[in-house]
Amino acid sequence: MNPYVFLVGCPRSGTTLLRRLADAHPQLAVARGTRWLARTFEFRRGLTEDGYVMPKLVERLGADPFRMERLALREEDLEGLLAPGERLSFADFGTRLYDLYAGRHGKPHAGDKTPGFVRYLPLLHELWPSARFAHIIRDGRDVCLSVLDWRKDATGFSTFDRDPVTTVAVWWEWYTRLGLEGAGELEPGLCHEVRYESLVAAPEEECERLCTFLDLPYDDAMLRFHEGRVRDEPGLDAKRAWRPVTPGLRTWRAQLPREEIARFEAAAGELLDELGYERATGSVARGEEARAERVRMAFASEVLARGRPLPRAWSQAVAAGAA
Repeated sequence: MNPYVFLVGCPRSGTTLLRRLADAHPQLAVARGTRWLARTFEFRRGLTEDGYVMPKLVERLGADPFRMERLALREEDLEGLLAPGERLSFADFGTRLYDLYAGRHGKPHAGDKTPGFVRYLPLLHELWPSARFAHIIRDGRDVCLSVLDWRKDATGFSTFDRDPVTTVAVWWEWYTRLGLEGAGELEPGLCHEVRYESLVAAPEEECERLCTFLDLPYDDAMLRFHEGRVRDEPGLDAKRAWRPVTPGLRTWRAQLPREEIARFEAAAGELLDELGYERATGSVARGEEARAERVRMAFASEVLARGRPLPRAWSQAVAAGAA
């Protein structure tokens, strides 16, 4: 049943690379950026209170070229999504969307790459109990370096302007912990963890592991996702240039100033430890601890104000203080 798999993870962690590898498999087509799906169900937008699709949801979808393009939908597809008077659950509606996407690409299975869905694993599992999840995790310091190099506030949180490094550290922890906690609520065998570092170091081995998890035969077409798409225009990063799997594109040890490494580790060092990423600095200065706590409290307050969850692993004091 579709959706077959969700590829999730903190943004800038390698979700695009993972999608390109998976999408190149002859049996799997992976859509990208359908983040509206989870929020639509969560807040019952265009749905009845008990989760059934209303005609206005289909109308809203048809009026959004971006959403139509991301799901490879055509105008004529909309007529078949909801018959007049049909009582259709949102889960079945989503399955129809992904079935159309798979069919449009001539493949039996459809997946989805929306990094932010890492915050919604239990909700997505409730909707599609047989769907699987591949959670990609990357060293947060490389994620931080990527965000800073991007010259754009990927986090969308107000503390980024005055302290981008600490904000990215807390932001990375927020995404990653919610993914880890959500995976723990799923039935065994439904979530597969992918480490970015292993993926770029041994892509064939990691693709084979992913295929085993997905019950699909390994196909070396996955490693040839870039063929016929490579662009040589100067100034393009590896993603835009469609480069093959390339290790060492960013190395925080060489490119992130030591004081910024210390600031990141002060905020998210415990999670680095839990994930097995070695710290570069020793004890945390009291001033850095206080800075990290202030940013975390402000960050948590904004998270709650937006109606989004906090990780259980964050202290009750943080949750209470943010409220």
